[in-house]
Amino acid sequence: MKKPQLILTLLLLAMPAAVMAQHPNSPMTHDMNMSAAAKENMAAMQKMHSDMMNAMKESDADKMFARSMLEHHKGAIAMAETELKYGKDPEMKKMAQDIIKAQKAEIEHLETWLTK
Repeated sequence: MKKPQLILTLLLLAMPAAVMAQHPNSPMTHDMNMSAAAKENMAAMQKMHSDMMNAMKESDADKMFARSMLEHHKGAIAMAETELKYGKDPEMKKMAQDIIKAQKAEIEHLETWLTK
């Protein structure tokens, strides 16, 4: 009697995953439908948000701001680099180049401030 109950339990536990995998907006299928550019941007944003949240551990408000903005700027650069890699519109590619230049300067400023 225990073996049939175990099989039934396992089947019942597997059903929601099977149903979710068939849903077009499911996290399980979402990545399969994303373009390479979207996947790269998603990875950059996830890293940025994780790194920004780590900056929240800082007890000093100024250092917390500087560290979180530092990670935010790094994320902006990663997304701009994705635009340069995959983008086709000259205006957007120019904007991406400008963002990289501006964010690198601000990163340098923040890193210098954090070392003082």
